[in-house]
Amino acid sequence: MNVRDDNAATSQPKAVWAVAFASVIAFMGIGLVDPILKPIGEQLNATPSQVSLLFTSYMAVTGVAMLVTGVISSRFGAKKTLLSGLAIIIVFAALAGMSGSIGEIIGFRAGWGLGNALFIATALATIVGAATGGVAKAIILYEAALGIGIATGPLLGGVLGGISWRGPFFGVSVLMAVAFIAIVVLLPETPKSAHPTSITAPFKALRHKGLLTVSITALLYNFGFFTLLAFTPFPLDMGTYAIGFIFCGWGILLAVSSVFLAPKLQARFGSLPMMALSLGLFAIDLAVMGMFTEHKIVLIVGVVIAGAFLGVNNTLITEAVMISAPVERSTASAAYSFVRFGGGAAAPWVAGKLGEHNMSLPFWLGALCTAAAVAVLYIGRGALAHIDDHDPAPHSIEEAQAITVGD
Repeated sequence: MNVRDDNAATSQPKAVWAVAFASVIAFMGIGLVDPILKPIGEQLNATPSQVSLLFTSYMAVTGVAMLVTGVISSRFGAKKTLLSGLAIIIVFAALAGMSGSIGEIIGFRAGWGLGNALFIATALATIVGAATGGVAKAIILYEAALGIGIATGPLLGGVLGGISWRGPFFGVSVLMAVAFIAIVVLLPETPKSAHPTSITAPFKALRHKGLLTVSITALLYNFGFFTLLAFTPFPLDMGTYAIGFIFCGWGILLAVSSVFLAPKLQARFGSLPMMALSLGLFAIDLAVMGMFTEHKIVLIVGVVIAGAFLGVNNTLITEAVMISAPVERSTASAAYSFVRFGGGAAAPWVAGKLGEHNMSLPFWLGALCTAAAVAVLYIGRGALAHIDDHDPAPHSIEEAQAITVGD
């Protein structure tokens, strides 16, 4: 495989940067609530497992809605789908900020998840299709947006959460409105697809063993990922600013390893070995956190260095998804996301429930699930042997623009 250049392409169509910027804001929503989990629980008299349902409802609806994103996008065009997703997030984030009970926030986070699904699946396909330089550099842009969003989300949540737990929700609503305007102005109008996607397409795509393998792998390691994200603030038991800065450090390391470290390691060792190694190291990291849960410094270091392992894996597995099956990119993305968000939906509630009895158990379960992800990757390695032989052809600006308006 011709491995990605270390430098992500900077001379991209404006439409790519508009979608990338909106993606940063969308990904902020993932870690935004980390610093305010304990304040919400304290002020609304909610248990850790109840508060963790903010993640569960968000991820569950996002995963299920992924099944129809391709259907909607192919019938209404990428631009209308992206704008619909953003509009839904704007409304439900604001409603979450105005909530008076934990149940209301959980419900509005579910609505937020619907908008997130419409946006994220379409954004990935749009960036991959429109970026100059082909799939590899587009994935760098997408993963950089993910890393920046995840890094700044907790930081913004900490700053605004220091004022009120409602602040982060209103902050996202405002930022999404800015992203909405950017998409309206910079992304060309996209016509309906000549071949609308079937609602059964994601299920059919999962018949391909390569795509099924990476999807199940992601489901399992997402259990560890969201245990780290949704549960760690409880044993840390620190203020909103401190939690925000800790997870900001995690997100920064995730972004740096995604963009700079992953391509170097991929070039030298190959995609599958590095995916397995990064997941194995993440499993060990979680196990260490489980052994020393009572030591805050261990949890802090464990959270931050997990960013390096997850950043490498996220970049490589996202690229693998796009070339693991002979189906449209948007369909592959929808199928993969539907499966992987199952782990993201289950982990927060399960971790919170276990943590109410023993603070170490969630980390041990996360480590076990992540180790199982390595096993699945090993078992299915034959169906993914071709991913390091893939040679994405570079796109011209004209081709990129054509894909932007026609995908």
